Amino acid sequence: MREKEYGKRISQGTFFARMKNKAAEYLNNPDKLNQLIDNAKNKADSKKHGPLKEVFESLMALFRLVRAYSKREYLEVPWKSLLLIVATILYFLLPTDVIPDWILGLGYIDDAALVGWTMNTVKSDIDGFREWESRKSDG
Repeated sequence: MREKEYGKRISQGTFFARMKNKAAEYLNNPDKLNQLIDNAKNKADSKKHGPLKEVFESLMALFRLVRAYSKREYLEVPWKSLLLIVATILYFLLPTDVIPDWILGLGYIDDAALVGWTMNTVKSDIDGFREWESRKSDG
């Protein structure tokens, strides 16, 4: 099964539906949302040369977008996309998801597939955010 199809399949499951419900709670609490991003960034940083290497930059873009949203610096992203992004981050943080993270060599395949699928699904929103980041750093 191709990575995008696998990511889509994960996103349609009941486990991920629970992540979406939790995501709404986080999006309504900036402190909780920032703590989530801190935890996810720490986990990603520890795996950036290993199983997450291919999606690391994409994951960092998701973290930066959510952080900018939580600070009310960047609000040009649809709620539906935010729910999907935060649910993906929540999924990434869970050590016991579809493929448990502790399974050496395989544990992050589902995380990487879901991140890739999410990036593809919200591509225009991520592109808009990256353009905003670029303009912000130029100004």
